[in-house]
Amino acid sequence: MSPEFHLLHTNWQENRAALTAVRRAVFIEEQRVPESLEWDGLDESCYHVLVTDAGNHPVGTGRMKPDGHIGRMAVLQDFRGQGIGSAMLIALLDIARQQRWSEVYLYAQVAAIPFYEKHGFTANGEQFMDAGIPHQSMVRSLDQASVW
Repeated sequence: MSPEFHLLHTNWQENRAALTAVRRAVFIEEQRVPESLEWDGLDESCYHVLVTDAGNHPVGTGRMKPDGHIGRMAVLQDFRGQGIGSAMLIALLDIARQQRWSEVYLYAQVAAIPFYEKHGFTANGEQFMDAGIPHQSMVRSLDQASVW
């Protein structure tokens, strides 16, 4: 992630509008996920990361539930391929380590499996459909050596 971006550890109460804007653009508008599935009522209890550009506009977000489930990873289309997703994932893994969790898991969109494998996640079980998009459960142990 280049210096013109800023990553913030945050919560739903402080940055709801910015977190919502990115997820709405990526999941609801771009990927056509129904709003009723995107807004699951769990955001207030999650750890969140937010990436903003040089003008302080939100461009990326991700969250982790208190059980170690990483999700809602989203980067605006014009900002992909610049290391933002990796920076957000590393930040969430750092939070999990601070919580002394032994592993984390996620449900990756099938197209994103190589991204998560690059960060030490391995496929777990069969692929499944979620919101009309094929997904794969993936898990990562936090006691393994870093791969980045």
